[in-house]
Parts: sequence; structure tokens; C-alpha cells
Amino acid sequence: MLNIRKLTKTFFPKTPNEVKALRGVDLDIPEGCFAAIIGTNGSGKSTLLNAVAGTFEPDQGQISIDGQEITGWPEYRRANLVGRVFQNPFAGTAAEMTIAENIALAMRRGRRRGLGLALRRSAREEIAARVRTLNLGLEDRLDNPIGTLSGGQRQALTLLMATWLRPRLLLLDEHTAALDPKSAAQVAELTLEIVRRDKLTALMVTHSMQQAVQLPEHIIMMHKGQIVRQYGGQEKARVRVPDLLAAFDQVRRREQLDPTVADILTSQYG
Repeated sequence: MLNIRKLTKTFFPKTPNEVKALRGVDLDIPEGCFAAIIGTNGSGKSTLLNAVAGTFEPDQGQISIDGQEITGWPEYRRANLVGRVFQNPFAGTAAEMTIAENIALAMRRGRRRGLGLALRRSAREEIAARVRTLNLGLEDRLDNPIGTLSGGQRQALTLLMATWLRPRLLLLDEHTAALDPKSAAQVAELTLEIVRRDKLTALMVTHSMQQAVQLPEHIIMMHKGQIVRQYGGQEKARVRVPDLLAAFDQVRRREQLDPTVADILTSQYG
């Protein structure tokens, strides 16, 4: 479903600030798979997600969804295929617009937009019904500006909006990191419920090892722009947080080896 081949990206090339963010990444995510990307700061997690989203064009490599290469597509052109939830709860919505108006825009993602037709009575009834499934009591507040809501409520609505049209790929960019623990747990639970119910293919970046263990069915570990380990199937079912921390320690120990030896081990380990 999502296929990535030899993806590379260097920021500020040939300058003192050069950063090799992606180093020949290969990745395959099958349809209906919920996968998480973990790694330390600077490992390339968010850069990989941004490349898939179309935030920038990679230096080399290919990205395909459903066999269609989208590497050169701008971000807006991917709207029919890709839904996204950002880390900042306020990034995916328009604060001054009402809950209903924000959702009406999401209902027409990738199409010609207009609020008049989108907010006819039948549409409002559909919006209320689906907002009710969040169990946040927001179905009676559809005319409230979305900016008056808490971060957790707004992120839950953003998740609903991103998945309204059942995108071929859902991207979750540390979407619970800015929330308080209770709200983060609620949004994480809602995420799993929606992904499973709609049989979505999802790629989640997270710093939470607990989330990586509990939510997805596949874990991708990145380090310095490369995928160094993947957990799937029975191995993923057995993995626990201490196992992931031990794997990170092993990666760090490899860095102390001779660079040539480390490169060989990285290729074998990946």
C-alpha cells in the first residue's frame, strides 16, 4: 500500500549546518496496517512523515501509495489520499470557525469547497451523529467556535476530520504529545478505535514507548535517518517497553565501534 524506496533528504547541504535527515530509507506498509515510528530526536521520524505528506520533495527516492508514485506531488494534491493529524491541537483547525464549519471543510477535502451547501440540514445531522461517537458531549455545541475547546477536545475533532473521508493513509505526527496525560490517553484510545473500525492504514510518529507497544501492530525504529529495526507479527505481540529501550541502547553502543564496522552491522540489523 505505502511503498518507499531509497528515500534521502539532506537539509542545508554543503554548509556547516548540513543534516542528513534520511539516508536511503526503504519501507513497506501493507494495507490496513497500523504502524508506529519511534526514535530519538533527530532520528528522521518526522522528516519521513513529512516526506510522505508532501511537505517537501526528497532529494532522491520514490514514494508510492496503491502503486501510484506520488513523490513529486505537492501536498494539496495528496489530500484525496492522505489524512493528517499534527502534534499541535490547534494546527489542523480554524479557531474562529465553528465545529460544524470545520467539519464541513473536512467533508469536502480535495474537492471544491463551499459552506452553504455543506451545512444543509442533512449534513448537520450527519455531523452531529459522528461527533456523538467521540463521547465528549460536543454534538450539542456544533455552533461553538472550535477555538473555545480544550486541546484534547480539539485534537479528537481533528482526528475525526482527518478520517472523515477514510483516507488511504492516515499520518499521525506525535498527535498526543502536547496533551495532558488524561487527554492523551483518550485521544490514543479514540485513534485505535477509528483505525480498527474503518480498517485504515496508519503511520504514527511517537516518543511514547508505551503507545508504541499498545496501539500499533508494527513498530519501526529509526536512528540517524535510517531504519535500524522493525517489529511485526508475533515479535511485536511479545515486545515490551524494556525491550525497546534495550534495542536503543544496542544502537547507541554500535556508534562507539569503528564507523565501517558500524555500517556493516546497521545493514545486517535493519
